Amino acid sequence: MTSTRRGGPGAVPALILGNGITALGVQRILADSGIPYFSAEREDPFVTRSRHYCPVPGVAEQPAPDELGTWLAGVPAARAVLIPCADVWVRAVSELRAELRDRYPASVASPDAIERLVDKGRFAETLTEVGVPHPRSRSVSSESELRSVLADGFEAAFLKPRDSASFFRAFGQKAFRAGSADELTQLLAEARRHGLEVIVQEYVSGPPSSHVFIDGFRDRKGVVRALFARRRLRMYPPLFGNSSSMKSVAVQEVREAAEHLTGLLDHVGYRGVFSAEFKQDARDGRFKLLEINTRPWWYVEFAARCGVDVCSMAYRDALAEPVESVESYRTGVECVYPYMDYFACRELLRSGELSLGEWLRSWIGAVQPVFRRDDPWPAVRATAGILSGKVRGAWR
Repeated sequence: MTSTRRGGPGAVPALILGNGITALGVQRILADSGIPYFSAEREDPFVTRSRHYCPVPGVAEQPAPDELGTWLAGVPAARAVLIPCADVWVRAVSELRAELRDRYPASVASPDAIERLVDKGRFAETLTEVGVPHPRSRSVSSESELRSVLADGFEAAFLKPRDSASFFRAFGQKAFRAGSADELTQLLAEARRHGLEVIVQEYVSGPPSSHVFIDGFRDRKGVVRALFARRRLRMYPPLFGNSSSMKSVAVQEVREAAEHLTGLLDHVGYRGVFSAEFKQDARDGRFKLLEINTRPWWYVEFAARCGVDVCSMAYRDALAEPVESVESYRTGVECVYPYMDYFACRELLRSGELSLGEWLRSWIGAVQPVFRRDDPWPAVRATAGILSGKVRGAWR
């Protein structure tokens, strides 16, 4: 499997594993960079409706993460660079057999390094080892453990999954928060019924703008080649939601957080793309590290459009090619995801915290993760799906 469509005859293609907004962004970045690629996805309209969609030739089915090795063995490719776009895919790629890793290289960390950052229980332990500021967290598996932790002075505690993806599939949300210990106990029992392990974590209060993200890339030699900082402006849902509006900022504005992050990556021997979320604690002014994604994230294309293309870095690093460092990027650029930001703005408008004019001005000229003028169909398809769902709901 070679591509003459991009990158020249015989160029080693990238193979994108995943779907949704993240895979769409990676697809567009590689297309803009002239890197040949194929997508393993066959159904998701975010990916397949894009003008840049290029499916794996000669393969009718898309893989499952736990069957990746078997699937790759049947792909008609001499060689391809794997770019995983979800936690399950990162794990699957990092655990490939040695003979497949030679044929399908990837810029990913070791399985142990990934687990230390993705598993929320091990993550908290690792942050304590390194001395990175973070919210107090404890693993709990029973009512007695939970009540013991709450009695230890945790403020505004909530339950957070050790495995975020499995938890979201089960409950459609990122975490459980309740008004009393009894409610948290009931929620713990519900998580346990689904076979999910959780931690209890102290909630760091503050507005959406107290959240900052530091994204970037660390190569096979242990050199951080890029850091990209963005500040959240709005989010939805308001407590445990995703960013719906944000702005690129200089890394110097969040230097303390960046130093802690790079120290942590050094400690675990990390390699690859990353995206870390911090929240500035109003009580002491320190940036507390909440979580790290060990892969491309929803707004990876936003970073590329500001001048930080971590996907091309990962491609070159996987092939053992030189990776140039990014020294600067565009700051003050805003990004809005209209579907989610509509709900965030509607609530702020009702509470008087946002005017209609401010709302409209924040959308005009902002970068979007789905809609692009030169690639409109993923957004058109998504909008049609939303509207048809509302029509069906109204009819019922």
